[in-house]
Amino acid sequence: MGTGQSAGSGTDGLRFESFPAGYDPADPAKADQRTARWFDAVNLGFHEDRSNEERFPAQVDGYLRDGRVLTAVYDDGGTEYAWDPAVPVATYATMVNTLNVGGTQLLPTHLVTAVTVRPTHRRRGILRKMITGDLARAKAAGLALAALTASEATIYGRFGFGAATSTAGVELETRAGLGFTAPPRGTVAIADPDRLRTLVPEIFRLHLERTFGALGRQHAYAMRAAGEWNGENTEPDRAVRGVLRLDTEGVPDGYAAYKSLGWRKEPHTIKVIDLVAASDEAYRELWRYLGSIDLVDRLTFAEAPVEDPLPWMLTDRRRYKVTSVEDVLWLRILDPQAALAARGYFGGGTVVLEIDDPLGLAAGTFLLEVHEGVGTARPAGPAEHAQRPRVRLTAAALGSLYLGAVSARTLAAAGGVQAGEDALAVLDELFTAGPAPYCSTHF
Repeated sequence: MGTGQSAGSGTDGLRFESFPAGYDPADPAKADQRTARWFDAVNLGFHEDRSNEERFPAQVDGYLRDGRVLTAVYDDGGTEYAWDPAVPVATYATMVNTLNVGGTQLLPTHLVTAVTVRPTHRRRGILRKMITGDLARAKAAGLALAALTASEATIYGRFGFGAATSTAGVELETRAGLGFTAPPRGTVAIADPDRLRTLVPEIFRLHLERTFGALGRQHAYAMRAAGEWNGENTEPDRAVRGVLRLDTEGVPDGYAAYKSLGWRKEPHTIKVIDLVAASDEAYRELWRYLGSIDLVDRLTFAEAPVEDPLPWMLTDRRRYKVTSVEDVLWLRILDPQAALAARGYFGGGTVVLEIDDPLGLAAGTFLLEVHEGVGTARPAGPAEHAQRPRVRLTAAALGSLYLGAVSARTLAAAGGVQAGEDALAVLDELFTAGPAPYCSTHF
């Protein structure tokens, strides 16, 4: 759906519209009413505080930088006692960013976010209408993948999304400092917030290019790292501090943003809000700095890699504790041929994939051939279908398998994959060999 277009009515007389975030034509220091009321609806859906309209222009600026398209659903026939009818009863938004799938190019990916449906309007097909139409348009636009980060794990599997990456929540006990097995290299400096804000996108770009599973980020990340925004709120967070790591040539190649949880918190704890490194060395040196901060007993970080090198860097790995593991990126294959050809592989082999997709977007039988890490995919003919190892799987299972965070054998045990032992062996050779995917981007 193009920006500024209306999808019209269709679900019990509800009205669907899509548009970009915008400013008030009469006062550019304000958001236009359509955008402001959309923000109100999202805040309601995610249990956020009522909106401070003075902060809306900063949010509009961020959304325009991200290239977001907003969708609103209006109930013009609601009761006179209902909240302002200009506030949508459902919301949806999309943007495009790049995903590192291990190939020669980053893959443009259709991102779905800000999905809400008011409890009073459920069971009316609103979400299904929004998401199925949107995914079909994304495929028609040439995008091979869609992705989201799910607030609830039970919703999106029926639309063909599968959990594809996870991160670990970790705690490190730092009393008396952390010891590291390797000597320090480079330097670390407390960052000027304005300089940090401008450096964050470039440092993250370097991280994205080297990190399998990493996803490009929206404007809000730089603002939060500099303390200019607080989470999803565009109010400043004055407790945030930033630090830059400089390599031996003096070039910034990593940053961390963090804040103290206050003196009343026992043990005294620093929360790492964001940590991005363009090299393993930068990753180590950022943690070395964080582990050396005085008057701190504990570090916490919610977005560590599941396959984290940090405990192996420490002289006492028992100071490192995993407190949780949560899914991050959910993937939805839109064009199997394009998605499978874009991925970089760490093994070789040939397999026939029979994809079951109730939405029809990825359904079909495809021959995947991988040689020296490069894959090609095309519809499988009858002879190939009979002669090659064959796998039947759901679109959601393929989304989970795509980055290799879960093995084909595990998915087969869960029921999403049906295959013989020879086919499962080929799938695991193709998809799970190589580095574990790591995505720390939420949207």
